[in-house]
Amino acid sequence: MEFQVLVATSDHHKYAEEICELMELSAKARGTGIAKRSPDYIKNKMTEGKAIIAINEMGVFGGFCYIESWGEKFAANSGLIVAEEFRKMGLAMRVKRKAFELSRQKFPNAKLFGLTTSLAVMKINSELGYRPVTFSELTDDEHFWKGCQSCVNYDILTRTNRKHCLCTGMLYDPVEKYKHNRKTFKEYKGNYAKWLKEKRDLLLEKFKKVNVLFNIF
Repeated sequence: MEFQVLVATSDHHKYAEEICELMELSAKARGTGIAKRSPDYIKNKMTEGKAIIAINEMGVFGGFCYIESWGEKFAANSGLIVAEEFRKMGLAMRVKRKAFELSRQKFPNAKLFGLTTSLAVMKINSELGYRPVTFSELTDDEHFWKGCQSCVNYDILTRTNRKHCLCTGMLYDPVEKYKHNRKTFKEYKGNYAKWLKEKRDLLLEKFKKVNVLFNIF
């Protein structure tokens, strides 16, 4: 099934509710949270020309991603989602690449960043030139971090003063040289997987012990 991947417009408002429902279902399935967005918020992104949508010739929705920005310094491709029946077809990469290109056009000097627990998203980001970073290298805008409140792991983020969580921060800096020497994801997939597992085990065990102590007292 062939999909068109294009910049969304007001003509695509009819997909907003489906997109929001899919985002919520995907977050629940992964056991993590993403910033919950209303259909009106999604529609606004479409109207502003800050969203990417994948649809086929029959008008069937396949995937979506939108852009958020904080001045000219930081921007993010958020809410990347692909309908379950169209996954593992390379559609997520096409949507994300289009969102990446649109972000670079609209905010050529901005650093692009994101948070993820997904190896699939890390693969896509890595191939676009992102690198893993500490949270201190990301935006300190409170509006962005409030979006994490809907995540089941938000407690870990707050208890570590936003230094650690199960998510991994990734950053694309247009002025850094690493973007010209990108590695394929296969070159460090094992390291990423090991790193995510070790971080998850360490943080969950640490906060499990803290919660036990709180329950005792």
